[in-house]
Amino acid sequence: MDVKIEQSWKDQLKDEFEKDYFEKLTDFVRVEYKTKQIFPPARLIFNAFEHTPFDKVKVVILGQDPYHNDGQAHGLSFSVPDGIPAPPSLVNIFKEINRDLGIPVPRSGNLTRWANQGVLLLNATLTVQAHMAGSHQKKGWEAFTDAAIHRLAEKRENLVFILWGAYAQKKASFIDPNKHLVLRSVHPSPLSAYNGFFGNSHFSMANKYLQSKGIAPIEW
Repeated sequence: MDVKIEQSWKDQLKDEFEKDYFEKLTDFVRVEYKTKQIFPPARLIFNAFEHTPFDKVKVVILGQDPYHNDGQAHGLSFSVPDGIPAPPSLVNIFKEINRDLGIPVPRSGNLTRWANQGVLLLNATLTVQAHMAGSHQKKGWEAFTDAAIHRLAEKRENLVFILWGAYAQKKASFIDPNKHLVLRSVHPSPLSAYNGFFGNSHFSMANKYLQSKGIAPIEW
């Protein structure tokens, strides 16, 4: 299969495209898009890679599943397109940025502006069936996105990995804290945000770290 993915990532992940799991995943996803309502739109499956080439990554924010309600998912973790109300976790992210950095809560939940600055907004699973959370988990996507995180952790230096919630924090096992900054807290969802997400100061900490390495900070 000729995967339509940004060239630098295609170069980094070319071995994955040849593996059996990826062929099976491709077959599964192709059939799903033909027979069911699947999010995000097929052209946006690899949107996170498109906006944030391998050599431009500064920060990685890992999500789990794309949003599964109509019009929300567009291939960037936690982000929604312009005109779509921000889901609760994203509302809490904006609240923490406001508390941490004093930045006003934006009107739009579209985080493309972060992605274009080097924030890789990567979901562990890149597709989902409409209104069925987790429906495409354990089909192969996790192996693919883990490979992307592995490549970044191995081949780049001075990245910030922001890991919210137990699922994302498992990825810390293959990130060298001597090469990168790893920030962990509970998830920003309403169920857990008051147990340590609010007050984590991850956004200012990320910027201080980047600046200490001579890297331009993110305009959150």
